[in-house]
Amino acid sequence: MSVPVQTDLRLAWQLTRGSDRRERWRIALTAAGAALATGLALPAAALASLQGGYAIPVAHGLLDEPGTRSGVIVGLLLLLVPVLGFLGQCTRIGAVHRDRRLAGLRLAGAAPWQVRRIAALETGLACLLGSAVATVGAVLFLLRLWSRPTALAWAGIALVAVGVPVLGAAAGALALRRVVASPLGWVRRTHPRTGRGPGLLFLGALLLVAVAAPAAVTATAAGSGGRNHWQGPLTVFGLVLAVGAGAVWLAGATARRTGRLLARRARTAAVLIAAERLRDDPWAAARTHAAVLLVTVAGTGFAGIRQALLADLRGKQYPAADMAYYTTGLNLAGGAVLVALAVTLSGLAVGTAESLATRRRTLATQATAGVPRAVLNRALLLETALPLAPALLLAGTGGMAVGVWYGTLTADGAAFAVPYGALLVPPAVYACSLLAAATALPLLRRTAGPAELRYA
Repeated sequence: MSVPVQTDLRLAWQLTRGSDRRERWRIALTAAGAALATGLALPAAALASLQGGYAIPVAHGLLDEPGTRSGVIVGLLLLLVPVLGFLGQCTRIGAVHRDRRLAGLRLAGAAPWQVRRIAALETGLACLLGSAVATVGAVLFLLRLWSRPTALAWAGIALVAVGVPVLGAAAGALALRRVVASPLGWVRRTHPRTGRGPGLLFLGALLLVAVAAPAAVTATAAGSGGRNHWQGPLTVFGLVLAVGAGAVWLAGATARRTGRLLARRARTAAVLIAAERLRDDPWAAARTHAAVLLVTVAGTGFAGIRQALLADLRGKQYPAADMAYYTTGLNLAGGAVLVALAVTLSGLAVGTAESLATRRRTLATQATAGVPRAVLNRALLLETALPLAPALLLAGTGGMAVGVWYGTLTADGAAFAVPYGALLVPPAVYACSLLAAATALPLLRRTAGPAELRYA
């Protein structure tokens, strides 16, 4: 018998209101992620409502022309990808922490899909709170800059304010699609054992690029008088999809290979525990590690491109106003990379905490059997450090290649300065990733307690 959505929404609201102190931080993180997503999408919607040239009193004229304005819109929308991934991480850890209440719903007759839907609706309600706060702040700021926003701008704002909670609930439902809650208090995640999904997505994205890229090149060569302008954005979308799917596959494959090698050559207990975990579930953190790889490629490449572009601009001796125009664009791009890194690291920290919550009975068994807490702490950090090191090395090499390639294009036969400063990006991302994973160590001390064995 089907259950109305209103009933599930009412149950989700009651569960949200009855959350204890241990779960309020999850709701706060989810609301913060939704507020950030709304703060990124609202400027994109307001800018998209503008037609033609406008004199916008911010960003030194970067938003005045449609061409540069569309680039800013695309950048803002791309930043929504790691934010939605972060919301999915919050949903997964929330489902594990609420296992006994979810088990109560199962005992009351709820189906597994209904339990997942209720948990996703809880995420939607938290996203609604964050979206409402961000919308109010953004509207007040917009009215200071724009005395009479158009009807199209208001429609875009309303669409974002409603769409972010819907996307948050959808991301939660997608993240929980493999979570199974049983009536006896167990919550487990079934996970794919192969990388066929990311591999097929990667091949499909390459096919999309192969179809759209020739049309985009032809349209560009024909000039701007053509009527169809979909080829370029579609090609960019295909490239982003291909790189993302390839990064997921690379992260999972690297984790599996690293686990297999270290499981045979481990000399310490911490390395053995981490290797067995990686070999058992190499795709557990593939999505989060993939986001780290993407940010590393983007950050390394941006560092090289920034150095080459600034050197080219200084050589042409532009006036101060023109230099401010270009440097503002570079600063905005750098800020976007830093925001993506912060969101990605937050998702890594939440994903590590979710992994601990999922394995808390196993960890409690190991601690009770005499495994020292220091060994468990080192194993937790090694689960992030071991597979991420070779993947970041490859990502940094790719980003460095992009920066050097752009530098050779702008040099025009002049002396080219290799952007050695870009080499600092991968080690910095690696250190930040380990620090983000280390934030879950206090949770490990509370999780691996003998009390968890009561529910085993």
